[in-house]
Amino acid sequence: MLPPATTKPADTRRLYQQVADQIRAVIRDGNLPVGARLPPERELALQLGVSRPSLREALIALEIDGRIEIRMGSGVYVCASPDTPERATPAVGESPSEMIQARAMLEGSVVTLASARVNPQHLERVKASLESMREDGLNGRAQIENDRRFHIAIAEMTGNSVLVRLVGELFDGRHSPISSRMSERAENSHAWKAAFAEHEAIYRALEARDPQAAVAAMLHHLSASHARWTEESALPAAG
Repeated sequence: MLPPATTKPADTRRLYQQVADQIRAVIRDGNLPVGARLPPERELALQLGVSRPSLREALIALEIDGRIEIRMGSGVYVCASPDTPERATPAVGESPSEMIQARAMLEGSVVTLASARVNPQHLERVKASLESMREDGLNGRAQIENDRRFHIAIAEMTGNSVLVRLVGELFDGRHSPISSRMSERAENSHAWKAAFAEHEAIYRALEARDPQAAVAAMLHHLSASHARWTEESALPAAG
């Protein structure tokens, strides 16, 4: 009798961890020494058969793990000794791309419900967070806390405490190591200025009690946020 067939268990880890392990294999199989430069982003993405956003997340995970160094304006370099024992890439937070996708699905529904339950008190909270964001931007201060207040204030309009908690939890995912590292590269005064205009459009739609305009503005904002993270945080020497 033939031995029973064995199947390799599916890899259930986050996609960026799987891609990062593929990059480790490229380094190992290519005998790349410390200081060696990896292929350009476009070439590496094609070689691995992955999207460039997924590749960027994987490279940032490897940088956090100390396996590579990303030098802006230069490239991506091997920085761990070849004698360092290889290991699977550890998790450093949820995938930023998947987080934004989840937020779009949740907050698109939240803002639709919020539009039907707008009242002056809640609308004033949204406006107050928006004005604080404007003031912080003009004075060069971090705007992240007012950004959070804005999204939470909209969720509070629904009157559903579970939705408020979920919106907060997803927003706070941006403080994970991988999301924080991407934010460092993508967030600047230009990005925040664009984000403010997108928030203002959401507020105007809520003020008009227009659910279609509100959901369109929210989805545009989150889509633009995703683009800023995946494009403005583009790695050097993209090829």
